[in-house]
Amino acid sequence: MRRRLVPSRGEVWSVDLGMVQKVRPALILNRSFKETDRALISVIPHTTTIRGSDLEVRIEVPFLKSGAFLVQNPITVSEVKAERFLGKLSVPQLALVEAGVRDWLAL
Repeated sequence: MRRRLVPSRGEVWSVDLGMVQKVRPALILNRSFKETDRALISVIPHTTTIRGSDLEVRIEVPFLKSGAFLVQNPITVSEVKAERFLGKLSVPQLALVEAGVRDWLAL
């Protein structure tokens, strides 16, 4: 039996975000969960439909189409909704998304 990979902070996965939002690339933002925690992941979706908002963090990586992470739309889903690993952001790239989320949430 093949062991399922658990999505980790800074990785980008194809995630099933439900019927309305469909399966799309999303950045894993949460820390690792423990055995006693619920198996949930908090993600920031990626989109190729740009509106020009300062809440769209544009990061160019070879494993994604040109677009942006929607820091205005953090979503928490079961970790089984993460379907496929796509790649990983660098520490500076992850810091840009984190700064955007802090700005959106006024933290």
